[in-house]
Amino acid sequence: MKSPVVVVAITLTAAILVAASLLIVVGTRKSPGTSTLNAPALQQSFKHAHLV
Repeated sequence: MKSPVVVVAITLTAAILVAASLLIVVGTRKSPGTSTLNAPALQQSFKHAHLV
């Protein structure tokens, strides 16, 4: 039987690999010409109300 440290290390490594592959798949499914690396968080136009 493996020690708990080895089991946790293997499980954590597998989880990191799965998460990284999902991020890569989601990042490559964006429409062409858009980059997810340097994109602003929100690209909305705001209407500012000026109080008089």
